[in-house]
Amino acid sequence: MVRGRGAVLDRANVDTDQVIPARFLRRPRGTGYGPYLFHDEPELLAAAAGAVVLFAGANFGCGSSREGAVYALADAGVRCVVAPSFGDIFAGNAGKNGLLTLALDEDATAALRAAVAGGGDVAVDLPGQTVTAGAVRLEFAIEPFRKRLLVEGLDDIGLTLLHAAALEDWAARDAAARPWMVPG
Repeated sequence: MVRGRGAVLDRANVDTDQVIPARFLRRPRGTGYGPYLFHDEPELLAAAAGAVVLFAGANFGCGSSREGAVYALADAGVRCVVAPSFGDIFAGNAGKNGLLTLALDEDATAALRAAVAGGGDVAVDLPGQTVTAGAVRLEFAIEPFRKRLLVEGLDDIGLTLLHAAALEDWAARDAAARPWMVPG
């Protein structure tokens, strides 16, 4: 469950260069990208400050494929972005880095935006598949595999490591069956 301040970003087509300008992507990932979120967009920065859920316009995260946009949002404390649509690569990067993107229709998004206008609280219940802001409570659909990864906090490596014993077993059997393939 994610619970906290919701923020309305009153703009469509926010691209990844607006989320984090390219000049900040040269920094090592471990240094944190949060301070550079919306660096050149003072209106978006002011709206998003302290929010855990962003309610954005259509086509959020469009533009380049920079994963740093997801890092900046996550490092700044954002756990979910709700919009009518997302840039495809951004949405994929978000899911792989633990950031929930909810594509809801225009009416649902508008109702939630109105409920959090001025910084109202919002709750996103991923296991229960609901988002609640004020008196507005909506259900959302999510692909079961993506939901599992987000609920369990798994990325691609974590998912692979769930099968570590089976992989080690296969490697041992393969080495025994084809010893000439094992580097010596």
